[in-house]
Amino acid sequence: MTEGMEAAEAGRKSGHTSLLDSGEDFEVVDEEDLDDEPPPLEDAGGGPERSSSEAGRKTPDEEAPLEEWLDVLGNGQLKKKVTASGRGRASRPVKGQNVRIDLKTSLMDGTVVEEQPDFSFTLGDGDVIQALDLTVQLMEMGEKAEIQADAKYAYGDRGSLEPAVPPNATLSLEVELLEATDAPDVELLPPAEKIALASRKRERGNAHYQRGDYAFAVNSYSIALQIAESSSKVDIRPEEEDELLDVKVKCLNNMAASQLKLDHYEAALKSCVSALQHQPDNIKALFRMGKVLSLKGEYTEAIQTLRRALKLDPSNKTIHAELSKLVKKHSEQKGAEQAMYKKMLGNPSSSGSTPRPAAKSSWALSWKWLFGATAMAIGGVALSVVIAARN
Repeated sequence: MTEGMEAAEAGRKSGHTSLLDSGEDFEVVDEEDLDDEPPPLEDAGGGPERSSSEAGRKTPDEEAPLEEWLDVLGNGQLKKKVTASGRGRASRPVKGQNVRIDLKTSLMDGTVVEEQPDFSFTLGDGDVIQALDLTVQLMEMGEKAEIQADAKYAYGDRGSLEPAVPPNATLSLEVELLEATDAPDVELLPPAEKIALASRKRERGNAHYQRGDYAFAVNSYSIALQIAESSSKVDIRPEEEDELLDVKVKCLNNMAASQLKLDHYEAALKSCVSALQHQPDNIKALFRMGKVLSLKGEYTEAIQTLRRALKLDPSNKTIHAELSKLVKKHSEQKGAEQAMYKKMLGNPSSSGSTPRPAAKSSWALSWKWLFGATAMAIGGVALSVVIAARN
């Protein structure tokens, strides 16, 4: 849930990671089950502001028992049950607000995974597992609820190291909604707070990447990028501007990595170009740009880009391997193209007819004989003229 515990999921791969893969190269959750707005939940108990004429009437939810389960998405994989009524439907939080909750997470056998009193996150930003992002939007202020979430909407088939959640685990969440407030204006945030906020969003994107949720990773990186790129209405020191620029480039690099995983090559290329506009010698941006160009079939440009990256980091084995593979592929492509051109144009040596040098020689002799005869005739005329002149 927090950045530290999410980053611990980086154990998806074993073995040595290279400079280009460390810290930044991090099955997308099907989004077809996610509606833009969660299905409505009828008021569970009504608020204190009801008029006296309504006081005697009970809504359908007031008549229904609190322990009735709501199938949030209609697929049986995310369910919510109200255990204590809140202050009415009008008190529900909305996307973009900062919410504060008490949270207890357990496995279905009752094993407590973690307890987080007074836990805060931005609703709808992907800061937490999908089960919380989707169900808290349906809670009323002061409401207590129990949530059962399939692994698809929790920690997936990879599980989590911190908190300790095994792969494919269904979770039981006990949630109380304490507060919802509007998010602060990022333009008015002190630079240090803006840097910290953008970094948290980026780290959340890293956690999504590590679990293979590349579309959600792109979303988190986009939010972090918006924060880092926002103008500031407060004074900012040069070193703080450098820190924000560093966060921005990291977000663009990580976004390009996620877009590559999604086969969104044009978007990935755009992210690399943007990163290089800020830092022309950024090795990771050059490396990923080379990979994108290679996947697009633009081998010459890809080789030039990777050679530029290798020049900046000559000992990098990852760049060496990628460049060698690309040069070989490019050579094979050129060979195939040459063979195709020969086939299209035809090969004179394979036509079965051989050139006839004798005919060529005959023409050469004819021209030589004609030239000699002409020269002799001209010489004879000249000699006759000389003799006639003497006589």
